[in-house]
Amino acid sequence: MSDQGATAIPSPAPPPPTGPPPKVTNRGRSTAPIDSSNSETTDFPEIEYFGAPGPRGFPPLTEYLDIWDVDMMKKPNESNKMEHHTMLFSSDYLIVRRGQEFQVKMNFNRPYKPGEDKFAVEFIIGSSPQFSKGTYIPVFPTKERQSSWEGRITDASDNTVTMGITPAANCIVGKYHLYVAVLTPHGVRRTRRDKSRDLYILFNPWVAADAVFLDDESEREECVMTEMGIIYHGAYDDIAERDWNYGQFNYGVLDACLYIMDRSEMPITNRGDPVKVTRKASAMLNSRDDEGVLVGNWSGDYTYGVAPTSWTGSTDILLGYASSKMPVCYAQCWVYAAVFNTFLRCLGIPSRVVTNYYSAHDNDGNLKTDIILDDNGRIDRNRTKDSIWNYHCWNECYMSRPDLPAGFGGWQVVDSTPQETSDGMYRCGPASVQAIKHGQICFPFDAPFVFAEVNSDVVFYSRSSDGTMEPVKVNRTHVGRMVLTKAAGDVTRHDITDQYKFSEGSTEERTVLEKAEEFGCKREMSEPPPADVDLVLPTLEISVGDGFELSLEFINRSEQRRTVDAYISGSVVYYTGVTSTEFLFTTPRVTIGPQKSVKELVVVESKNYMKYLVEQANLNFIVTGKIKETGQIVSAMKVVTLRNPKLVVEVSGEGKVSEEMMATVQFTNPFSFNLEGVYIRMEGPGIMMPKFKYYSLIPGGSSLTWSELFTPHRAGKSRVIATLDCPALRQVHGQASVTIDP
Repeated sequence: MSDQGATAIPSPAPPPPTGPPPKVTNRGRSTAPIDSSNSETTDFPEIEYFGAPGPRGFPPLTEYLDIWDVDMMKKPNESNKMEHHTMLFSSDYLIVRRGQEFQVKMNFNRPYKPGEDKFAVEFIIGSSPQFSKGTYIPVFPTKERQSSWEGRITDASDNTVTMGITPAANCIVGKYHLYVAVLTPHGVRRTRRDKSRDLYILFNPWVAADAVFLDDESEREECVMTEMGIIYHGAYDDIAERDWNYGQFNYGVLDACLYIMDRSEMPITNRGDPVKVTRKASAMLNSRDDEGVLVGNWSGDYTYGVAPTSWTGSTDILLGYASSKMPVCYAQCWVYAAVFNTFLRCLGIPSRVVTNYYSAHDNDGNLKTDIILDDNGRIDRNRTKDSIWNYHCWNECYMSRPDLPAGFGGWQVVDSTPQETSDGMYRCGPASVQAIKHGQICFPFDAPFVFAEVNSDVVFYSRSSDGTMEPVKVNRTHVGRMVLTKAAGDVTRHDITDQYKFSEGSTEERTVLEKAEEFGCKREMSEPPPADVDLVLPTLEISVGDGFELSLEFINRSEQRRTVDAYISGSVVYYTGVTSTEFLFTTPRVTIGPQKSVKELVVVESKNYMKYLVEQANLNFIVTGKIKETGQIVSAMKVVTLRNPKLVVEVSGEGKVSEEMMATVQFTNPFSFNLEGVYIRMEGPGIMMPKFKYYSLIPGGSSLTWSELFTPHRAGKSRVIATLDCPALRQVHGQASVTIDP
């Protein structure tokens, strides 16, 4: 039979699916779902029989040793919390650190008989505990039978047994449930599930076997136990400080930190490895990709959240995230770093906030910050994509790096500010500081990006009309000018630049840069001859609202007269180096005699910049120009951070634990215009939980006073810190030191 002339009949389309989509499960891939929740639990049965029931059923187990009560010994003044350095936590539960013994007291129905009675203290974590995965750990009182955790009886009198338990130094960090199980010939009888017997196990920088061990008591005290932080900002030659309450011991903060790991669906079995924990957390602290803790906002419009400059501490942010299950608005780099620091210190990983001045955001990973000039020497803002942040804050955390060669443990850079993706997510680190210093940027994680932040060259290119670009000036010392952190045990700053880089121009520095080039970092190799005219911009201290004079000095180092066609640009910039508005532009021609200098005076009136100011009140002056006689380029850059008015904070009262005190904040509006939508925030570590007050209007020239009563619950030195924030005025803060007696 022939097919010729036959007509194909199309098959009918399948009907569209109806109903809900099929539930995606682990069936066919694994026998059980991956355990990634510390909050979900599995109850253990109170009685487990070993065999099948006999003709009369199961035999009773009551004639054997029976558990009446378990005392977790969790009071703040008891040895567990004192010896484990967890006495500052506001918690209803026992909190201990791994690799170190803690005590549990058990009360039985009769005296314990070592030869006859057999019992175990069982610890479980997660929803599907398994012995092989370290999520179910039985601990035995005799040396003959031990698991990965050690147990021993430290005291036995009457019906009470005190047992010392030492968790493994690499065990999972998180919240465990405790059971006591008695072994009989016929089965196991154990305690009922009781929330009061839950306990938290943290990283332990006091124990040498732990990966986060830090062998320096002053650094441990600062980087784990200290709640009061100082974060450095401003400009390299005009450093400013911001107080921050990390609040890692505040009620609910530890649970919020564990919730962050649950929210990330991090497998329970990975939570004992500080490398994996810090890498996962650096992604989870920002809301990009994964609905993490903080929403970044650099726009200047914070209508639907809290302005980054308004926060005083981490507590409100972490508790808000844990309760709402939604990202908190808003953050910039120091807020990310401060909240990440709380997370790390709370879990027991030594950490500190670090500020890098003139931090390069290398847009294309070429280890160069490219500034494009036109034929005449003026900046081409459309083609200049790289930026140099006035400062950038990240974290360092301390840990061994068994995944790297020897010598690259110690301080590691982690950064949760979303800048570039790493393995497909916005995160950065942990990157070894030692690897960065020595140019070993082949090691994980993200060392090339951090290396560029502190080592980029600033290259000025002249772009001709045909599109060709020629390097005309290279500044190898501008980026990574200074790296600061708070000094251990003091309120002064600690310069750690030498931990990131060798001194500029040294033999070691050249060797490091050559090593980095081997691993793919391309530097600008040309050396354009330096211009024989120097350009110097002054260091200025200006308050918001002031007019001022900018004096530019042109210095002729040659024996001939020089003429410079200069371009002077003044812009309001974000601290990220991104221009908001150009408020000043002038193009003087300057003539300088041989071996002479000439000053060019530029008058800046406040009305020209005030209406354009963004939150950190930075003015960026860039001067470029071309020398008529030689064609060489001159350039200079200067960031001027305008000084904001201060809050006056005063504390009155006796300064004793549990005795009421008063904190007062005073502010005077120094401007002729009104301030609208004003928020004032106040808190203090160990003495005052976060409080805020809203003022719809503060008229120009008027003052306000806000007083709050508080009751300190902890002795020692502390501070009350306060911020004032409104759309027209950001970055206003003050603090008062206070000593609380027992």
